[in-house]
Amino acid sequence: MAQSGKLYLVPTPIGNLEDITLRALRILKEADYILAEDTRQTLKLLSHYQISNTLHSFHSHNEHRMLEQVMKDIEQGKIIAQVSDAGTPGISDPGFLLSRACLEKGLPLECLPGATAFVPALVKSGLPCDEFTFIGFLPEKKGRQTAFQKLVNETRTCICYESPHRLLKALNQFVEFLGPDRRISVSRELSKLFEETINGTCAEVLAYFETHTIKGEFVIVVEGKK
Repeated sequence: MAQSGKLYLVPTPIGNLEDITLRALRILKEADYILAEDTRQTLKLLSHYQISNTLHSFHSHNEHRMLEQVMKDIEQGKIIAQVSDAGTPGISDPGFLLSRACLEKGLPLECLPGATAFVPALVKSGLPCDEFTFIGFLPEKKGRQTAFQKLVNETRTCICYESPHRLLKALNQFVEFLGPDRRISVSRELSKLFEETINGTCAEVLAYFETHTIKGEFVIVVEGKK
């Protein structure tokens, strides 16, 4: 029987390409192949570091179909690296399904430490970091009202992601459900050239973004109920 291989979950930079570890680069070089959320995005990173390796698409639309073959490859001794477009696989990105399958089959799995957007946003928000809850992307439609209602009495700092075209809607809903005076911090383009963090009350931050261009992916950090 072939010796079991291994799955590596490899965090990639959320913006600045220098934000990657030496071990991550080594794994990306040495793996038998790389599973990428978007091969075009991953190719940019590999090209920057002059890494040549085989890329296979692995995303929410094909991960169930690909899963069986990937499991077979690991069982047969192959070393596989999984990356998302930016950040750590499994954090609001593909990664959970493959990790769970490895654990169920008793196959080796390792997640490297590295970049993820919500940690720097939380730390620079000035809000309490000792306890917090991360809810990922807010629901687009179904369940959105329920998600906000759950936050009304949440005493921990809350972190979520939001897309640019729904940011104003989210900020208005924070004012509606949590009140205009609750403290909030909104970060965008973290580690990139136009990185920006706006701190203030829900009403103040809403007023700011109502009069400024909204671009990039956003991390919202909200004060818990006192």
